[in-house]
Order: sequence, then structure tokens, then C-alpha cells
Amino acid sequence: MKRRTGRILLAGLGLAAAGGAVTGAGLLHNRRPDRREHLHVTLFSEPGYRGRNQTLTWTGGEPLVVPLNRTRLPHIGSIRLERLVYRFRPEVRPPNGYILWHALTERLDRTDPEAGVFGFIAVNQIARMFSMGLWEAVPDPQARSGVRLRTDRPGTPPSTPGAHPWHDVLANTPDLGPWSTRTRYLELGYHRSHIPRD
Repeated sequence: MKRRTGRILLAGLGLAAAGGAVTGAGLLHNRRPDRREHLHVTLFSEPGYRGRNQTLTWTGGEPLVVPLNRTRLPHIGSIRLERLVYRFRPEVRPPNGYILWHALTERLDRTDPEAGVFGFIAVNQIARMFSMGLWEAVPDPQARSGVRLRTDRPGTPPSTPGAHPWHDVLANTPDLGPWSTRTRYLELGYHRSHIPRD
């Protein structure tokens, strides 16, 4: 029994130590100013977020360039943006004291098919002590990603010399005005001044 109790305690301590290390890493992650954003762009064919719609998703890394014809929309009248970052929210949930006590004190009977059930439940509760986190929205002023509307594919000469070849959308826009018909490509990614280090 002592040996078994020791094994349960060692397992619990090991899980607690691992959970503590993950928690510490998660809290450091939350403090990083360059956490990778996930960007969801919902395109509407009409102003005022009306008409047909299509959603594009960018998960960080290199910019994503999407031709307008791939969206199957005739043009884009309005755009909604949603940026998300993963935030660690460690929440310690101690195991049930009654179950843990019985797991440490119960006698193991090899002839009893229900023997050791308290130990099994206790180990599972210890393993679930730490809740990792969730995705949360990034307010527009703090967001680092957006969508650039382009008249031409990036890296190619402008088809209309003298005209501004792109327009940045960094917040929800109910009416794109002339860019509703000028847009031929969409580039999803970080603002030029907010490129993360990783």
C-alpha cells in the first residue's frame, strides 16, 4: 500500500510540476506584444454588410493573396474583420478531496474488479487540474493585421499608371466606395509596420 500511495503522490507531483511549467510559459506568452494573430475577413457583395458573403481566413506567416474571382463575388461592397489571439488562462482545479483521500488509503484487492477505481479517478482529476486557455478578440486599435485591396497582383506593375494601386482596410468598413469595383486582389496579413519577429 505504501508503494502504491507513493506512486500516486509522485504522479500527482509530476503532473503538478509539468502543469506549473506550462502555466509559466503561458503567462509569458500572454505578455508578448507580437503574439500571432488569426484574421477572419468576411466580404459582402453589397454595402451595409448585405448581399452574398464569403469569409477568408489567415493564420499568420506569409501574406495570403486571394484573387477576387476565387471569392465568387462580383464585387465587394463592405468588409468585416475579426482578429483573434490565443490567450493562456490557467485555472487551477484541485481534485476532489474525498476521492483523493480514498485513492491514497484504499487497500488494493486483486480479486475485486472495482479495486483501484478511486486511484483511477484521482489521477484523471489531477491531469485535468490546469485549464489552458481560449481564443479572444483583439480590439481594432491593438490589432496588427488587416486586408489590403489591390488593383493588381502584388509584385506586378500597376495596370493604370498614376492611380493608387492599393487600399488598406484595418477596421470594419460598411461601404468601400470606389474600391468596391476597383478591387481585383485581396492581401491578408500584417500591416507593414507590424511584422512579428517569429
